[in-house]
Amino acid sequence: MNIAIIGASGFIGSALLAEALARGHRVTGLVRNPERLAAHPQLTARRCDVYDAKDLAAQLRGYDAVLVSLRGQGANDVGEHYMQGFRAILQAARDANVKRLLVVGGGGSLEVAPGLELLDAPNFPEEYRGPAEGPREALKLLRTETVLDWTMLCPGAVIEPGERTGKFRLGTDQLLVDEAGESRISVQDFALAMIDELERPAHSRKRFTVGY
Repeated sequence: MNIAIIGASGFIGSALLAEALARGHRVTGLVRNPERLAAHPQLTARRCDVYDAKDLAAQLRGYDAVLVSLRGQGANDVGEHYMQGFRAILQAARDANVKRLLVVGGGGSLEVAPGLELLDAPNFPEEYRGPAEGPREALKLLRTETVLDWTMLCPGAVIEPGERTGKFRLGTDQLLVDEAGESRISVQDFALAMIDELERPAHSRKRFTVGY
């Protein structure tokens, strides 16, 4: 496939890029600093500004799918800065007639009990609240979307460097935990699950999650 990845140089975006290239996809990495992307025969690196919907729309035309790995940049209100960028991306995707939009979500919006999301649990770390708010609001916005064919994949409570095992579970709206009560996924296995969804769509206009 011919795909674009917004945020291809970030922690999760770079794993998506590596997985997509390893499977033979042609990728355009849309990033703030194209020089950060290592040269690859199947990769085109381009500078983009996710807050400029008009310019971004021109960059998103013609791909089989667009993957979004966005990180809020605001020092004072990370969640709102995230949403400013995300709203611009949605508008650009609509204007560009993007066929499929695959979005990296966050574990904070997953349920740990009926009606209780992880982000609202009493023991949720305060230092992660700001970064977790953005993806949760993005999911709410996607669920009102009537034009785009979107999918959001949320990791477990912890996503970290590790191994590409291919041994994980998929879920829907509930946080997945292992036998030890931990909720985690390696960034490599997260990327594997996302590119699986790219190649074999199974969650059109839905959110799903991956964990051990």
